[in-house]
Amino acid sequence: MKIKKVELTDVAGVTTKKLPETKLPEIAFAGRSNVGKSSLINVLIQRKSLARTSSTPGKTRTMNFYRINDDVYFVDLPGYGYASVGEDFRASWGPMIERYLNSSKDLRAVFLLLDIRRTPNRDDAMMYEWIVNAGYVPVLILTKSDKLKKSQINKAVLEIKNTLRVTDDTEIFLFSALNKSGREEIMDKIDKLTGINGGEDDKD
Repeated sequence: MKIKKVELTDVAGVTTKKLPETKLPEIAFAGRSNVGKSSLINVLIQRKSLARTSSTPGKTRTMNFYRINDDVYFVDLPGYGYASVGEDFRASWGPMIERYLNSSKDLRAVFLLLDIRRTPNRDDAMMYEWIVNAGYVPVLILTKSDKLKKSQINKAVLEIKNTLRVTDDTEIFLFSALNKSGREEIMDKIDKLTGINGGEDDKD
């Protein structure tokens, strides 16, 4: 997919009664606060700062819908698990995200981002289970892969797989926002999930 046009079209918060009906395929991105979700989306859409990054983890408290080329939506889900965010507010995110996972008619897949350097915690495991219970096989994106030596990566991947007890058909991608490694593989997967370009990469 060649990125030609990107637009933030909808923002949904915890008080939003009706979630947007986009009428286009949706790819959702979930992950712990400060895992690099906004950085990933910016790299994928080849924009520097359309998806807002923040030095304050937990600041993003909405679901943001980005329309790409009038072909697909990227849905940035609120980051979870940051301790300084009020418990009441954190508790309200869960039902909102769970409602979206179970009610969206256009959701094709959920990409779950995990920091490759960290063992998945309880919040990561809960999000993984929510995705599975909603009927999806999570696609795992392991961020900050540039922070590990090649000799460390296989061990880190195995630990993540064992901790989450992932199924054999779970796909895993390594990603680095610093050097943009993994972008093409992730975009190819999105093309296949959504049927864009017949599932083939745009080579022009």
